Amino acid sequence: MSSEIDAAAKPTRKVLQGAEAQARILEAVDELFYREGARAVSVDEVVKRAGVNKMSVYRQFESKDDLLLHYLARRDEKFWDYFNASLSKHPDKPREQLLQFFIDLAGRAAQPGYRGCPFVNIAVEFPDPAHPARRMVAENKTRLMRRLLELTTQAGAQDAQALANGLALLIEGAYAASQTYEPGHPLLAALPQVAEAMLRAADIPSA
Repeated sequence: MSSEIDAAAKPTRKVLQGAEAQARILEAVDELFYREGARAVSVDEVVKRAGVNKMSVYRQFESKDDLLLHYLARRDEKFWDYFNASLSKHPDKPREQLLQFFIDLAGRAAQPGYRGCPFVNIAVEFPDPAHPARRMVAENKTRLMRRLLELTTQAGAQDAQALANGLALLIEGAYAASQTYEPGHPLLAALPQVAEAMLRAADIPSA
């Protein structure tokens, strides 16, 4: 009788197939890697959080590194969704688009559970610049710089590259500050004002 009770008490995990298993696993990875760090999270923890059998993980992914690359690909897609959502609020108005991105970033950074930039976090965890994950980090940052330069050029900045560089540094600083200051700190709330001052200094007048 005791063995029957013990067996009933143990959680069971289904061996899922195809898209359903992959979706559950990636959702678990997205949450765990972002909150706790990729190196700190074991495959067993992913299995537990996803509620799947361990075999489901290895049927979908070759290794933990494979999970990491899928995590970064999903995070890259999510970042550009955020970025483009900000721009879409002010079509064909690059100055307002840039400012809106910082307004929205300040809002996200003030949320409980915000862990900064997932790409920065992974770069800290994996110091080898040749690691495939680090290459994905570099690709995300290179694309961001390119988009910022496009916007500062379209906005008519006196020195578009210098302004793009400065805004990129402001973004990276915001990511770091979001982890060293408590949520809702006035420093993070000042992001839009700092961005506005930089736009003015670049001779981009307000509308």
